[in-house]
Amino acid sequence: MSPTIVDCEQGTEIWLRARMGIPTASEFGSVLAAAKDGKDRKTRNKYMRKLAGELITGEPMETFQNQHMERGKIMEDEARDFYAFTTDEPIQRIGFVVNGDRGCSPDSFIGASGMLEIKTALPDILIEKILADDFPPEHRAQCQGNLMVAEREWIDIGIYWPKMPMFVKRAYRDESYIRNMSAEIDAFNAELHELVERIRRYGA
Repeated sequence: MSPTIVDCEQGTEIWLRARMGIPTASEFGSVLAAAKDGKDRKTRNKYMRKLAGELITGEPMETFQNQHMERGKIMEDEARDFYAFTTDEPIQRIGFVVNGDRGCSPDSFIGASGMLEIKTALPDILIEKILADDFPPEHRAQCQGNLMVAEREWIDIGIYWPKMPMFVKRAYRDESYIRNMSAEIDAFNAELHELVERIRRYGA
């Protein structure tokens, strides 16, 4: 499969329906949860049930936006403008990218082969990231997932808070990690569709 860009605004009805029923990069960390018991496995199972509900009902489950989410969107726009100004990189806003049975919502494409993922963090957390000067491991699955789905070569993560320096760190494709992640997503999707068929047969 090849990546297809869905031209839409993130958070809109079109965007919600484009990502309905398929695992997306922001939740690849949940898909990769390997624990047989405990919190990680519960997170994976809960995400699978949500996607199953979308496939069965034909309706997106994510419709709620609160004030914190709205503020996050405003800060994301500020961060994107700040990144573009400080790096002088050509950026393109993207709604959603789908590639087979998986998708991602990158914050921007950069040039012909790059991507941008924006995060906001309170000043104390941002200072911690700056001092560590490393790609945050908690965002590895999402960012490598973005590269996998969109078939791009590198991604910058930009961590932002107003009046603070923006932390930017670049990661390139980790092909070994991507192969393992792709296999786990295939297994997750197979299990998801088995669950959907099981629920559809319930009571028959």
